[in-house]
Amino acid sequence: MADGAPAVLAQALYGALAAGDREVLDHVLHADFSGRATEGLPVGLGGEHPDPRAMRRDFWGRIAKHYTAAAHPTEMVALDDGRLLVRGRYTGTARVSGRALDAEFVHVLTFADGAISRLEQLTDSHLWCSALGADDRGRTLTTIDFSVEYGVATIRLDRPDHRNAIDLTLAEDLLEAARRCAADRSVRAVLIEGAGTDLTVGGDIAYFGGDSSDELGAVLRRMTGPFHEAFAILASLDAPVVTAAHGSVAGGGLGFVYAADIVLAAPDTRFVTAFAAIGLSGDGGGTWHLPRLVGARRAAKMYLENYPLGAAEALEWGLITEIVPASDLSRIARERARALASGPTRAFAQMRILLHASSTSTHTEQLHAEVEGIVRVASTHDASEALTAFVQKRRPTFEGR
Repeated sequence: MADGAPAVLAQALYGALAAGDREVLDHVLHADFSGRATEGLPVGLGGEHPDPRAMRRDFWGRIAKHYTAAAHPTEMVALDDGRLLVRGRYTGTARVSGRALDAEFVHVLTFADGAISRLEQLTDSHLWCSALGADDRGRTLTTIDFSVEYGVATIRLDRPDHRNAIDLTLAEDLLEAARRCAADRSVRAVLIEGAGTDLTVGGDIAYFGGDSSDELGAVLRRMTGPFHEAFAILASLDAPVVTAAHGSVAGGGLGFVYAADIVLAAPDTRFVTAFAAIGLSGDGGGTWHLPRLVGARRAAKMYLENYPLGAAEALEWGLITEIVPASDLSRIARERARALASGPTRAFAQMRILLHASSTSTHTEQLHAEVEGIVRVASTHDASEALTAFVQKRRPTFEGR
């Protein structure tokens, strides 16, 4: 082990992280601390974390949310420039999958004014993904066309011959696509759309319709696991989501509507829960989202009476944002997503957090959250740029930082 203050500070850092001791953590981190984690880590862990708050929230906080794990240093080497190189292992388990995490790491710590001013991490991102159950990360997606361009991640359901019906493969592909969105810090907006005549007709009856009642439950549990986890990831992204709806949007496929902040629909779009028609109770988050979007009575009507909504009624009820011509739907949705991607995405991320929390927070709690949120966003580069641009009477250029 290296001697002197750097090693002492490093040991204090790892001890505080293992114990969850925020007081010690605040003491050892410099006010101007920043961190950088390995690109490709899941759930948004990778990339630059520009300040102590971001590092606690977006790196250590997300590790605690998704893993029961700790960093165990095994070697510390003082570098000639005053930095400290730390080698060790992350060990623990992923919370959802229960799979073991055992990944080597190298940290390089920089110091200033008797505190740690920067942490740079190298680790095997594949092992972190594998622990979450993403062993096939990087595999070719067969039912989803995924791409990232101009800061927009496009998730295009790509089973047009099956009207984008949802089977196990599509559910697993969706989870992989959602993880890629979370792991890629260049993603500043997400666009969800469907190839062919429909966004999606919901669950693929041909896939599970022939199973016995006992087998059907097991098949549905296996399908809804990755399907719902994908929606949970999309809900927690630091990027707004746009969905382009057309044709049929049915069953669990309504989850792609619920997942979006902005929903554009062609005039011919038809929205229906469809579960009553097949004797099932529902998935895709509808029993949580629909009462909040359209009201409890209307949600019950859609579920119990299998009541279908056309685009006009969906707009009136608050299920969608806007109706656009079918011939222009894809273009307008992409333009809307690109416009959001070029906006103040750090502010958008905070808006999403506040809006999602509003349905379960008290008025007082929400007011407090707004204060904390606006103070947090006020420290970003984008906020400073916007205020400067306003004074200079020019359009701001947002960089998402």
